[in-house]
Amino acid sequence: MQRLNVTIDSNSGFCFGVVYAIQMAEDILDEQGYLYCLGDIVHNDEEVQRLQQRGLRIIDHEQLRELQNEAVLIRAHGEPPETYQTALANNLTLIDASCPVVLKLQNRIKSSYDKDDRIYIYGKHGHAEVLGLLGQTNNNAIVFENIDELMQHKLPAKITLYSQTTKSTDSFYSIKNQLETKGYEVEANDTICRQVSNRDKELRKFASQFDKVVFVSGTKSSNGKVLFQVCKNTNPNTYFISKAEELQPGWFSTGESIGICGATSTPMWLMEQVRDSLLKLEV
Repeated sequence: MQRLNVTIDSNSGFCFGVVYAIQMAEDILDEQGYLYCLGDIVHNDEEVQRLQQRGLRIIDHEQLRELQNEAVLIRAHGEPPETYQTALANNLTLIDASCPVVLKLQNRIKSSYDKDDRIYIYGKHGHAEVLGLLGQTNNNAIVFENIDELMQHKLPAKITLYSQTTKSTDSFYSIKNQLETKGYEVEANDTICRQVSNRDKELRKFASQFDKVVFVSGTKSSNGKVLFQVCKNTNPNTYFISKAEELQPGWFSTGESIGICGATSTPMWLMEQVRDSLLKLEV
């Protein structure tokens, strides 16, 4: 008899933007043995290490400015305009794996900015995607993480509201409604990726089916933090881990049903490792 009954959520794992970026990286690594990537290709240390072992070289913007005559991958989060200017000046070939959803959002923000709209972006300060969005406005847009932070600014009567693509749709519309209640006119642009936001519903359904849930995600993933909270709210017996080694036998009892799920930046192979470790646990 199995000590634990373990199921992996078939809807968890990489979103299509991350799949696309990693596929591009792997194809080039197969061809030339190495590839520069601007920032972590995905917010998951285990996956980054796997690709580094294959020859991926992670660089930051400072190192990019020093680099000449090389190919550099732009990850799914997208980049601000100055990155493209640096590439031109340094004769760099950019392999652009920016997610189409992010690129569409960048274009919409640029159009709004060109019309002199007052732009407010619901997102995480310093996040790679948000920096790319800010770049479309010459860094003039205001980024905020919650309504309290937003209300600390002197707001105009009319607000053009955007969101980082991985934010919660419920939170976005709650912010819009609160602003309207306070008398502001809000042009709300719902630019949240549905593949990400639909995970909320799917995860609630998944998490409710098990005695315990193991949520697998990198600690740097914004989306991971949001989705872990969704699981935890649905099933209080939810544990956050970044790799199989962090599993603790004391969390589980013989015969329990365990669900494994993860962020849009969590590779399926990592969830499979966690499943294999759970099946071997002495509980």
